[in-house]
Amino acid sequence: MSKGVAITGMGIISAIGNNVAENYQSLIEGRKGISRVSKIKTNHVNDIMVGEIAFTNEELIAQIGLNPDNSFTRTALLGCLAAKEAVNNAGIDNITAYNTGLISSTSVGGMDMTEQYYYESFENEAVQKYIESHHAGDSTQKIAQQLGIDKSLVTTISTACSSAANAIMLGARLIKSGELDRVVVGGADCLSKFTINGFKTLMILSDTYNTPFDENRKGLNLGEAAAYLVLESDAIVQKENKAVLAYVKGYGNANDAFHQTASSENGDGATLAMQKALKVAGYTPENIDYINAHGTATGNNDLSEGRAIIRVFEDRVPDFSSTKAYTGHTLAAAGAIEAVYSILALQNDVIYPNLNFKTQMKEFDIRPQLEVKKKTLNAVMSNSFGFGGNCSTVIFSKES
Repeated sequence: MSKGVAITGMGIISAIGNNVAENYQSLIEGRKGISRVSKIKTNHVNDIMVGEIAFTNEELIAQIGLNPDNSFTRTALLGCLAAKEAVNNAGIDNITAYNTGLISSTSVGGMDMTEQYYYESFENEAVQKYIESHHAGDSTQKIAQQLGIDKSLVTTISTACSSAANAIMLGARLIKSGELDRVVVGGADCLSKFTINGFKTLMILSDTYNTPFDENRKGLNLGEAAAYLVLESDAIVQKENKAVLAYVKGYGNANDAFHQTASSENGDGATLAMQKALKVAGYTPENIDYINAHGTATGNNDLSEGRAIIRVFEDRVPDFSSTKAYTGHTLAAAGAIEAVYSILALQNDVIYPNLNFKTQMKEFDIRPQLEVKKKTLNAVMSNSFGFGGNCSTVIFSKES
């Protein structure tokens, strides 16, 4: 059996909660964070629903304690809050006491500011600072600075919706190889006109609450969020006598090389990713007690992922559900958001309901869990599948 990598801290902010405790409470109470757009001026305000975080940028700046004259984008602000909660949750007093890195992921980066000030920036020097904040690595660097680890290994992953899962995977491998003693991994993405317009063009946004794995699903709700985990080596855990929340037991990444945005009809990449994760974990399909599915509520994803799950688990598909009906699809952050939810499921022996489901899909007879279910869980599989066919699966367990 593969030896897992210890998870000692986690932090999150999403449309259903400003910290880990609030998110868990919303999950078990079935409380959705989906609403009409309120913080972005868009022509699609009445056409779509999204998962917005309640805080304004000014409120986030005040919480972090930044000078008002800063160049932080909303992505960076959300990332800083979640990463700091994760480090605090891990009980870390001196973050430089061990070789500590940061692997963060994003799709939106700083485009929420550059799109807002695009025309104005030609004449107004005061907003030109956001040009430097546009690229994906800027939010990562700002998070690292806030944590005090900007001189260590700091890197960014942007593989669309599998980004944060890949960050977790890379972090676990760096600890296993001895390159790092500790690593903060996760992702952050905010809502922006760019993503709203882009997904609207793809015709995969829903004008109502998203309905994962439902026959009449109409598309996804975009969301904004940030989440981070603290991964630590066995040596630190033993030396510091640290409490372990869960372990990163297995992981796999594959590409179905099918289409720029769509998954292959039979879920080839998703199948390979799940199989690889099981192999790394030293597990058979029977070891998985719950699948936190990618479940975007688009016609293509849910069909592709459902078929992939059947290919891997055959006639013994475990309980599964998608939590995107709560938060919306948080793009690069999704893998980290759902990692936190998977760990909470393990800690509390609970499976979350797949909200808004009404009608069974006609292509197969598996259906998601529809109510909160108490069940002893030892291993949870979390799927994150991105554009370009980038498919990733991470397995979390109670035991190493």
